Amino acid sequence: MNALELDAYDWRLLQALQSNARLSNVALSEQVNLSPSQCSRRLHRLEQSNLIESYNTQLNISELGYNVTAFITVTLEKGNTRARKNFQDRVAMMDTVLECYSVTGESDYWLKVIAPDLPSLATFLSEDLAFMEGVRDASSTVVLNKVKQSVAVPLPS
Repeated sequence: MNALELDAYDWRLLQALQSNARLSNVALSEQVNLSPSQCSRRLHRLEQSNLIESYNTQLNISELGYNVTAFITVTLEKGNTRARKNFQDRVAMMDTVLECYSVTGESDYWLKVIAPDLPSLATFLSEDLAFMEGVRDASSTVVLNKVKQSVAVPLPS
């Protein structure tokens, strides 16, 4: 946990940024009831403390032609540390792998993958993933409908 002490203004600032990271400093300062200079100083302090990791734009993937989202579980051969490192390096370079988590349980990794269509996903599974060194098993689950998607973290009121 970050050692930075946060007060009510900091929490309001973080909440406002989660709602709209494009707010100008003046609009942000008005929303959290601080002067623009105080707001700017606090924002800089939150960025420097790594509480704010980045500012991003969330694109509509289906409008960009990615009509399939899948979650893939991957199990590697046990004890092959070179294969684990190679797997992580290769996955990090794959643009259509949006997220990759090393996990506990039956599988070793969970991947969130996008593809233009089901044949493209099948190619990814059978040609890209299946032939990676050390991959013992991969299983996919295709998303039918997005019910909820959020990057907002619950904050104290």
